[in-house]
Amino acid sequence: MSDGIFIGLGGGKPQLLDLKRANRHGLIAGATGTGKTVTLQGIIEGFSKVGVPSFVADVKGDLSGLAMAGSPQAKTHAAFAARAAEIGETDWAYADMPVQFWDLYGEQGHPIRTTVSEMGPLLLSRLMDLNEVQEGVMTIAFHVADKEGLLLLDLDDLQAMLAHCANRADELTTTYGNVSKQSIGAIQRALLQLRTQGGDHFFGEPALEMDDFIRTDDRGRGIVNILAADKLMAAPKLYSTFLLWLMSELFEHLPEVGDPDKPKLVFFFDEAHLLFDDAPKALLDKIEQVVRLIRSKGVGIYFITQNPIDIPDTVAGQLGNRVQHALRAFTPRDQAAVRSAAETFRANPGVDVATAITELKVGEALVSLLQADGSPAPVERTLIKPPASRVGPVTPQERAVMIQTDAVGDKYDTAIDRESAEEILAAKTQEAAASAAAARAQDDAAKAAAVQAKADAQAAKEAARAQAAQAKADAAAAREAANSPWSKAMTSATRAASSSIGRQVANEIGKQVFGSGSRRSSAGGGLVGTVLRSVLGNLMR
Repeated sequence: MSDGIFIGLGGGKPQLLDLKRANRHGLIAGATGTGKTVTLQGIIEGFSKVGVPSFVADVKGDLSGLAMAGSPQAKTHAAFAARAAEIGETDWAYADMPVQFWDLYGEQGHPIRTTVSEMGPLLLSRLMDLNEVQEGVMTIAFHVADKEGLLLLDLDDLQAMLAHCANRADELTTTYGNVSKQSIGAIQRALLQLRTQGGDHFFGEPALEMDDFIRTDDRGRGIVNILAADKLMAAPKLYSTFLLWLMSELFEHLPEVGDPDKPKLVFFFDEAHLLFDDAPKALLDKIEQVVRLIRSKGVGIYFITQNPIDIPDTVAGQLGNRVQHALRAFTPRDQAAVRSAAETFRANPGVDVATAITELKVGEALVSLLQADGSPAPVERTLIKPPASRVGPVTPQERAVMIQTDAVGDKYDTAIDRESAEEILAAKTQEAAASAAAARAQDDAAKAAAVQAKADAQAAKEAARAQAAQAKADAAAAREAANSPWSKAMTSATRAASSSIGRQVANEIGKQVFGSGSRRSSAGGGLVGTVLRSVLGNLMR
């Protein structure tokens, strides 16, 4: 049985999942309580034992039991031991598997984070349930952020970028097409709803490195990566979008290898119908593309769902390895599912598929696996092998110990918040506000200077007017004083005195030069007396 993974005994022979064809994807379907989880657990164990790591979303919490060996004291021990003996599995024994626990919320495992940029506008738009117009605006926001070197790491960055685009709506509309503030407002409201679903926990750093999924332990066993999804299921769009993102990242990260001897990683998608419910055509096209092309990267994808018709035909056609548990045909939809499931198997004359699907016991399934040449084997009614690990969840104490002692805890448990779009745009806003304040201050100062200059000019004008008025008043006063009787008398006296003095001076000079009688000189009283008499006479005139 070393050339494949033993699934169970059907048609009297072992049903083996060929490792070289395990990357051709698969489907595990069946109604609730028919044994899907036990089948899934056994397949994961088989991959781990041959050194193939896997990733599985643990919707109910039961798959965490992979980390612990089963116990002979468990209620299922007797049934499992009897089944192992019935199918001839003589080496069946309880064993644990190497497990790493993950949780988007960081509560039941290491946080899984990615950045907004890595998620991309298409998946984000689907996650936020945006219409085509809003998706277009989201794409423009991503383009502008990329062009201007703004890192979109978390939801705060995205919110800041959307607000930035709203402020530049007119400019961006001219360049890229209609960017309305109404559309951005609708995206902001959807972003708020995403936050309430726990989206803040998913977006940020350190972002998950895919190599930490694709690891083996020191014994060569493939690591089983278990995502705690019981709480995540309350936000189904976040759950399905995250898993689609993970598949896309694996596709981008891994190199082309064709068909390797065994897969590099096997991806199990539980509650697969959530991936396709209400998905727009663009998203369905992307899912189909990833499923079709990721095979060449050495990755196998296995969908687990209750009803096989939950998987679109374009995807279901690529699922080569099939395990179908019982279906209940109570409703027309159930009956259609039975017919659809029966038609997907390669016919076997010894098996009436449509009848057998409704008759299968718990732990039984219809199995059709790819053969070495790539063709599907005829369907066989198969008794599924029992698991080696615990059926049921680990205790919180057991989970805590494994989380604390695995190899990746120190790497992801502490969040990192480095400079990105939010901080850069906030700094630019502050800088713009400071510049605007400086400009306003400068403008206010210029206005104040202009007002002061105007006041100074007005004061100078008033002063000039006052000075002119004073000069005019002084001139008028001078004219009035010049025309008064006293002024005229003084003027006349001054003139007369000047004339008399001139004559007297001349006479004196003549006397000195030509001489005169002493009697005339003394009788005249001298020059001074004559001048005084002349002045007084004119004043009294």
